[in-house]
Amino acid sequence: MTLKKKKRKIRWNHVFLFTLILIFIIIIIISSINILNWLNDSNKTNDKIEEVQINTKVKEVIDTEQTEIIETTEEEIPKENPYWDYIKMNLIDVNFNDLKQKNNEVVGWIQVNGTNINYPFVQTTDNDFYLTHSFDKSYNKAGWVFMDYRNNKSDYDKNTILYAHGRADKTMFGSLKKVIFKGWLNNSNNHVIKLSTETENTLWQVFSVYKIPTTNDYIQVKFTSDNEFIEFGNILINRSVYNFNTSINSNDKILTLSSCYNDDEKVVLHAKLIKREKKA
Repeated sequence: MTLKKKKRKIRWNHVFLFTLILIFIIIIIISSINILNWLNDSNKTNDKIEEVQINTKVKEVIDTEQTEIIETTEEEIPKENPYWDYIKMNLIDVNFNDLKQKNNEVVGWIQVNGTNINYPFVQTTDNDFYLTHSFDKSYNKAGWVFMDYRNNKSDYDKNTILYAHGRADKTMFGSLKKVIFKGWLNNSNNHVIKLSTETENTLWQVFSVYKIPTTNDYIQVKFTSDNEFIEFGNILINRSVYNFNTSINSNDKILTLSSCYNDDEKVVLHAKLIKREKKA
């Protein structure tokens, strides 16, 4: 090989090496920017969570003559079912006046035992806006907890759906991932969800938890018949990683929580309404 060819080969090797180094530097820069943006979104979200939780009084309220127990017979529910303990639990009540001044689209507050989920939730005209906007409607990729735009915010549908990102810092629905693991499942006190809206306070009993490849079949909100709804409920029960010893009948109403488990899977929780009280 001539000296000229050797120099040309060495030159091209240098160019190739320089290109690789440049690509590596670009990747590091982009990754660093993404990490900084994620941390910035996370800090803003934590600040907003702290603000709304400090400034909002979430109080427990005892049952009154207006409290409605959805199911009451042992023929429908075995005596040993924790349902009978759950219906003795207090509801939560939230005054939304101050929250509505900060965001006129707030519709409720949710608490999920055994998780960090203790937030107001919102609803707008689509299921996209609050994927990238915080409670105050500022741009933030951490998003916020929101109700499906198809749901009735004043009266629960047969399937009411709440969404939020599964954040790695456990904010929003990041801690929802806990519900498919033994630590959460083995504590029956975790198997209830409390909601408060402007119109009523409600208690829900969990009957199914699972992770699943991304699909839309569990976010149906309307049903053409009782049989279709019962079949839908049975599908959800059969998916569960844990047997909650519950059933679904035609009079039930379902609450669905949905979040990302990873890039390809969702983590999903379903609960049914067991107690409610209308607000004056």
